[in-house]
Amino acid sequence: MSKEPRVCAWAAGSDPLMRRYHDEEWGVPVHDDRTLFEFLTLEGAQAGLSWSTILNKRENYREAFAGFDPERVARFDARRKKVLLNNSGIVRNRLKIESTVSNAQAFLDTRMEFGSFDRYVWTFVDGKPIQSRRAALREIPSSTPESDALSADLRKRGFRFVGTTIVYAFMQAVGMVNDHEVRCFRFRDLARRS
Repeated sequence: MSKEPRVCAWAAGSDPLMRRYHDEEWGVPVHDDRTLFEFLTLEGAQAGLSWSTILNKRENYREAFAGFDPERVARFDARRKKVLLNNSGIVRNRLKIESTVSNAQAFLDTRMEFGSFDRYVWTFVDGKPIQSRRAALREIPSSTPESDALSADLRKRGFRFVGTTIVYAFMQAVGMVNDHEVRCFRFRDLARRS
């Protein structure tokens, strides 16, 4: 009988979508601007909700927000936003929808300044993932000095729904920090890559 690999406590349940996200995506360093925009959008949408809710709506978000193409999303007008407010496949929150459009505009401005959003965002961790070495879920903070700094800078650039807790979740998702529990099989895999 093969033994199931040890995973982080939050992914150990029976939800196959959450487990696949944990095993294949969470904490893997992302350097693709469109994927970075996707996670920034999804983490902002998640505010006040469970991650499983957003994960279950992810494909609907991809369709509703033009595959997370920031150039296209930045051009969404009032009519398009109204259509999104009636889309039951996403979180129908006016402020979150409007912030996604204005964040796309800020994203493009930031990308123009730095050459890529990737280049900009990774400067907040000196270009390489922070290896946290947490033994248990309860040890993972909701924010860090790095997420505080990135959050403040994003807000200064006009981004919304980017408080330090949301930004820290973004940093975890895109691999800027490896917060897999040290006994989780993914911790070692990701630590070796950096």
